[in-house]
Amino acid sequence: MRVIVAGGGVAGAATAVALRRAGADVTVHEAYEDPAGPVGSFLSLAVNGLRALDALGCLDAVRAAGFPIPRQRMWSGGGRLLGDVPRGRPADEPMESVSLERGRLVAALRAEAVRAGARIVTGARLTDATPDGTGVRAEFSDGSADDADLLVGADGIWSRTRRLLDPAAPEPAYAGLYSVAGETAGPVAGVDPGTFNMVFCRAGAFAAIGRPDGPVWWAAQVAAPEPPDLAAVDPAALADLYRREPMPSAVLAAATETHRPTLHHVMEPVRVWRTDRIVLAGDAMHPVGAGQGASMAVEDAAALGRALLAAADVPAALAAYEADRRARTADLLNLARRNRDSKVAGPVAARVRDIVMPLVFRRFHACATAWLYEREEPRLAAVSGRAD
Repeated sequence: MRVIVAGGGVAGAATAVALRRAGADVTVHEAYEDPAGPVGSFLSLAVNGLRALDALGCLDAVRAAGFPIPRQRMWSGGGRLLGDVPRGRPADEPMESVSLERGRLVAALRAEAVRAGARIVTGARLTDATPDGTGVRAEFSDGSADDADLLVGADGIWSRTRRLLDPAAPEPAYAGLYSVAGETAGPVAGVDPGTFNMVFCRAGAFAAIGRPDGPVWWAAQVAAPEPPDLAAVDPAALADLYRREPMPSAVLAAATETHRPTLHHVMEPVRVWRTDRIVLAGDAMHPVGAGQGASMAVEDAAALGRALLAAADVPAALAAYEADRRARTADLLNLARRNRDSKVAGPVAARVRDIVMPLVFRRFHACATAWLYEREEPRLAAVSGRAD
């Protein structure tokens, strides 16, 4: 079976690994040679994403590229601790969440895909895809074309594949938040190593990750009703927005590097995920947010690999894959919406949040997240040689 994967980011590279494990002949077409593409700084993988990486045989490589984050702490802007829970895992789970630069995750997954026998072609993006007998013909922006039995659209939130599947597919819309991320050169008082800290501030939210070796990775998630001119967002203006909150102020005062600002987007649920020969994966199918984007992309890859190994043919495999992923991603989209709302809450809603959140974390957090973190991921075998 020949497979074309459109997109070589987290979803595309992970899919290439999974489909090689399922015995497919895989070619990844990616616009950017740089593993991180033009955007992205750092991300976290929760235990469900790590189990999916383990199913693909990539867990050790990804762990080596990042560092563990055992704890997550939620703070009010004034410095009141609202919750302290295991980061991205149940309390009794020994595996710890991992944080790493997006580029290092993509590089690790691409390297594993190449080791498994996939080809990665960079420099052009998918422009068209049409049925071709019992397969699909894909055309690219450099004028090239390729034929395969299956096309996987792992081409992100602005997916061309999604629009080819359904011209009426939803488009991304500005979510009322933009992010600016960066780093400090050394430790910052109050940000403990191995902790992910989320501070709910007047201007939005602020995340600070304490690296085990001292420096802090940070991300300001600024609430703004209209998309700002990102070129005009500078460190001084950012520091002024968070001047009243102790932890963000301390981190920004110590910042030595600021990454390019990015806009947050939301999208209505995608109705059409597949035909008999084309299927979506990752943000092209469900831009979930809630710190689960990378984990869900790797879950998608593992689920698609299993479906192709188990089913009698490609159409049956894609139907099984959709059935596996629909309800889970719908639940996560609801969780992401609640998380996003908490970051853009008005003054009254923010006061209620700060009163209620400690009770929620003490009594309900473990039960409310068990469905997300406790998914099992059977390990995909080595390349099976299957070619149907």
